[in-house]
Amino acid sequence: MKGGVGLPVGWAAVGLAALVAAGLFGISAGAASLSAADIVRHLLSLLPLGVESPLTERQAALLVELRLPRVVMGAIVGALLATAGGAYQGVFRNPLADPFLLGAAAGAGLGATLIMVFGQEFTDSPRALVPVAAFFGALLGVAAAYLLGSTAGGGGTASLVLAGVAVSSFLSAAQTLVQQLGIDQLQRIYAWLLGGLGRDGWNDVRLIAPYAVVGLVVLLLCGYLLDMLALGDDKAVSLGLNPAAVRIVVISAASLATAAAVSVSGLIGFVGIVVPHVVRRLVGSNYRAILPVTVLFGGAFLVVVDIVARTLVSPAELPIGVVTAFLGAPFFVLILRTTRHRST
Repeated sequence: MKGGVGLPVGWAAVGLAALVAAGLFGISAGAASLSAADIVRHLLSLLPLGVESPLTERQAALLVELRLPRVVMGAIVGALLATAGGAYQGVFRNPLADPFLLGAAAGAGLGATLIMVFGQEFTDSPRALVPVAAFFGALLGVAAAYLLGSTAGGGGTASLVLAGVAVSSFLSAAQTLVQQLGIDQLQRIYAWLLGGLGRDGWNDVRLIAPYAVVGLVVLLLCGYLLDMLALGDDKAVSLGLNPAAVRIVVISAASLATAAAVSVSGLIGFVGIVVPHVVRRLVGSNYRAILPVTVLFGGAFLVVVDIVARTLVSPAELPIGVVTAFLGAPFFVLILRTTRHRST
């Protein structure tokens, strides 16, 4: 069953259920165990419904101030990275396009690092400028990778990936140089680069919420335009579409989504390639269906990965970027092999 804009209601419901289940599990998991029923009752007690909370004051503080913002942040970052990856794949018509591989994440990381190191010299609140700097860095990375892949390599799948790797390496080297110039911030920057969600609680949520809303809304509204682009530029023009303008809007929105995620979570790779490919297998090639379902599954995926990261070697905690790399690298190889077989 499909909605009026191509949304597969069944898979959307599954995605929503997965997100809610992952959220409840993420909130309840930890050294101090909380049951899902008690969590729901406490959340309901925050509303004017006359429900009494079963939690102690300490348990309530643990839930509201630590676990809940971390789960919300995981859902937001997962949705942003996954949807940006799906949009990049659509606009470049390349199954291997991904914020991490296209240079967007590395560019966002460089922009954020510049503010972390030098921002205090220009403003009293440099933290607020991190998403903006990350956005321009992400645009720089994507533009450089696309231009290099198109002009030097012919624009094929392999060329774009290799260009993205080259640009990412260059931007990462520049980022390392900036880190060395700000030696006082080195430990904090390294911890941020490895990826994580449990840093500044609700402050991080409030920081990226406006950028996340704008990026996701624009990308979801562009689903129909991406479907038209998939027909080829000549066909799209005959239908009254301006392909160049659509690419600018989609790339900008996807880069904004990537930058918002990177600015608070660091560099978390492969989310933008794993989730959209799985969703595409479930719902087909219609981007009006792929993008909204990717939002839900992307959020659920990163919440689950974060649970693994903080429980696998408990009481220590793995950087979330390490876990996504272990999961995503074999998946990327599988997609690369499939793409090569189809092109030969």
